[in-house]
Amino acid sequence: MKILYIHNNYASDNTGEEHAAEALVNLLRENGHTVEWYRRSSSDLAGSPIKQVLSIFTGIWNPVAIREVKKKILELSPDVVQVQNVYPLISPRVIKAIKSAGMPVVMRCPNYRLFCPTGLFYDSSGNVCEKCTGPGRELWCIRKNCMGSRGKSIAYALRNYVARITDVFRKYVDVFIVQSEFQRRKFIDLGIDANKICVLPGITPDLSENENSTDGKYVSFVGRVSREKGIDDFIAAASKMPEVQFAIAGNIPEGVSFKNAPGNIEWKGFLNGKDLDDFYHKSAVIVVPSKWYEGFPNVITRAMYHSKPVITTNIGCFPDIIDHGVNGLMYPSGDIDGLVEQIYRILSNPSEAEQMGKNGKEKAEREYSREVIFKKLMEVYHKAISSASRLPDVPNIMSLS
Repeated sequence: MKILYIHNNYASDNTGEEHAAEALVNLLRENGHTVEWYRRSSSDLAGSPIKQVLSIFTGIWNPVAIREVKKKILELSPDVVQVQNVYPLISPRVIKAIKSAGMPVVMRCPNYRLFCPTGLFYDSSGNVCEKCTGPGRELWCIRKNCMGSRGKSIAYALRNYVARITDVFRKYVDVFIVQSEFQRRKFIDLGIDANKICVLPGITPDLSENENSTDGKYVSFVGRVSREKGIDDFIAAASKMPEVQFAIAGNIPEGVSFKNAPGNIEWKGFLNGKDLDDFYHKSAVIVVPSKWYEGFPNVITRAMYHSKPVITTNIGCFPDIIDHGVNGLMYPSGDIDGLVEQIYRILSNPSEAEQMGKNGKEKAEREYSREVIFKKLMEVYHKAISSASRLPDVPNIMSLS
């Protein structure tokens, strides 16, 4: 099978979304399929005010990207086109061009950008927010200044508004990939046809060879060091447990400071490959204190493959992955004392923690292995090919815009 994969990288290429896209492409290639990228990067906008202003318009319609994608389609003749992020340098309009070429379109949705300008359902005050799906719609992004910049908030709201009123995603996408049952239900509630939604959990990157360990010393956080990821709650829990060793693996965004963080936290910085696996190896438990509706963070499945118990909040997709008391523990989002209680439970009951780790690894191998994910992805593609809607015949796709 030949697949064209379209994705606009974020300004930082080390995001989970980029890693997930690359992992899927590698999985397809490992199994003998031909995959070509059409890829743009928001990092191209850095340091250029003119490009940043132009990106407001290319986020709505980018004729250059449309022409380049058409050329890719003519050269590759793909069986299916998979789209991930189209903002701000590709634009949703490219999906219509793909469909006009007669191609089945699959869209992978690791977040909620179809409905929320930021994609997070999380506002600037640090709370879950779905106001952009109700009265006032995208204006809430501007009112709440969800991007922390009035100009960016307006730009994000505008491009979502145009995509919504043109209904480009629902019209031209044949199959939407979501990552959990929670996300599937949310998409259905917000108007996406249930028959066009398939659940495909995230794929865990290849792990380094390493013996699993049940005697790690760290209470660990892995990932983007940001508010929606719950880093403030993690630090607050560490402050309440000075006798326990905490550790954080992840980059601190520029301009962000944690001067009041307690001394029992070790800051490891960004880790990957064997260094990251070694970090898991040295961890007693992995804490995922996210405050937003995560898609499917591979930090959890990586922990499960390493036979590590996981503590998460009880919102979004987490109850679909973590069975409380079986392969990990959950607590109410924002409840610092609840988080502390669950950490103490893990540290005070090593035999229970070990069993949770074993149960987690069994679930990961049963439900999230590369073989399982590949099989489900093929089912998605065949569904898209067999059920693809068609636009009226157009004799020359290169004439379309």
